[in-house]
Amino acid sequence: MLLRGILYGLIFLICVIVRSKVQSRAKRQIVLLICSYILYFSWSAWFAIILLASTVMNFLVGKRLQKRHSGLVLWSGILLNLVLLGSFKYLPEISANLPLSSPLFQHFSHIALPLGISFWTFQAMSDLFDLYRGEKLDPTFLEFALFMVFFPVVISGPICRLPAMLPQFRGEHATAARDIERGLSRIATGFFMMEVAQLLGQGILSGDGINSGFDQVRHWSGADVWCLAFGYGLQLFMDFAGYSHIAIGAAQALGFIVPENFARPFQSTSPSIFWTRWHMSLSFWIRDYVFLWLIVLRRDGWWRNSVFVISMVLFGLWHKATLLFLLWGLYHGVLLVLHRQVEAAQRKFDWSPPSALWTPISWFVTICLISLGWIFFRANSLVDARQMFSAILSVNRYSAHTLSGSLYFLVAAVAIGYAIVVSVATATSRYLADPNSARAGVQSGIIGALARNRRYWVPPLYVLALLVVVAATPTHGANAAQLMYRNF
Repeated sequence: MLLRGILYGLIFLICVIVRSKVQSRAKRQIVLLICSYILYFSWSAWFAIILLASTVMNFLVGKRLQKRHSGLVLWSGILLNLVLLGSFKYLPEISANLPLSSPLFQHFSHIALPLGISFWTFQAMSDLFDLYRGEKLDPTFLEFALFMVFFPVVISGPICRLPAMLPQFRGEHATAARDIERGLSRIATGFFMMEVAQLLGQGILSGDGINSGFDQVRHWSGADVWCLAFGYGLQLFMDFAGYSHIAIGAAQALGFIVPENFARPFQSTSPSIFWTRWHMSLSFWIRDYVFLWLIVLRRDGWWRNSVFVISMVLFGLWHKATLLFLLWGLYHGVLLVLHRQVEAAQRKFDWSPPSALWTPISWFVTICLISLGWIFFRANSLVDARQMFSAILSVNRYSAHTLSGSLYFLVAAVAIGYAIVVSVATATSRYLADPNSARAGVQSGIIGALARNRRYWVPPLYVLALLVVVAATPTHGANAAQLMYRNF
């Protein structure tokens, strides 16, 4: 792991220098492609072969679609991608659970999952959909191959789209020093968030974190379940949003803009808003290439609601083909439908509750409902999920708790700390955007001072916070929470 980290650092440095100094577009593309394949090859030569095969296949299908906008060509290409994805992502698990002793099925159950196959397969399919809809795309094979293996995003996204990336691959301007600085800042932010996720997973005391709460405890109180549900949402957010910061920051330091993946989802006041802020590149992919394609088939209200549910079920199964992930997607589909019904009732009865009261209530209910959904996402079995929901619904199961008090404290501390950071960042950003709009008085003076002098107080505060988190994280099993989305 250390050697791979050093390799990533060296290749990242080489790419930054090349993007900053080399003027030739072709040379830049070649260097980025070679470096990206070296990094992907470092995980497994077999993975690189599968990715290259997918790249060649989708490039050829795309060229055919350019010549003839045929539904048969499009859906043939989509089917080939789904067969490739299913063979590596879903067939092994299905084979392992089949009551068959055939050596063939046993062989399938041990197929390794290529890193990032869910992400780069969806990127390839988005290109086919865009070509079919008339997008004027004409990448060279070199450009398309770079799009598929671009190293900042190939492992766990964000999911990129060729219309946004192709002009950037063809750009000839050097990477600005300011972009490099901002990119490195985002990488540092992401690294810190992933360390916090690791701490949540392990706990302050070794074996007393979110991971052990799900994996080792079998009898939970109602309070335990709420702590684990909300804590796991925080852990997953810190880990995946942290990784996304690193990926986006690395791309920015190379002079590229890739999609944002998170936009402060814990400030959401409805399930609909949450899914425009959480894993945004996948949410918008599902919206653009599943929901919008299905919604036009019928105008009935029941069909629109059904499409919400179908889209979210596919969202769940994209992560893993298990009953729990199917239920997770179904749960969120139902939440979206119920939210639409509430909005329809408000319009029908012309009811507009006071925002000062309704907004905090909506926020609290939304966060509680989203947190409950993480039980399906993280529980080890349907039996465990059922026991956890049973504990929540049993009033007499709130009188005691099984989890350690340190975990309750840790989850609360991380939540409060994150809220403070977001509040300060929001206030200073608004001040920097328009100092004249800031409110007069002491508060404005404090915010202004923080905003103007952030270069002096943010770095030492970051270092101090990082040292505290690293010191509090047990060394045993230290990698347990790193890059959780790599499993999907």
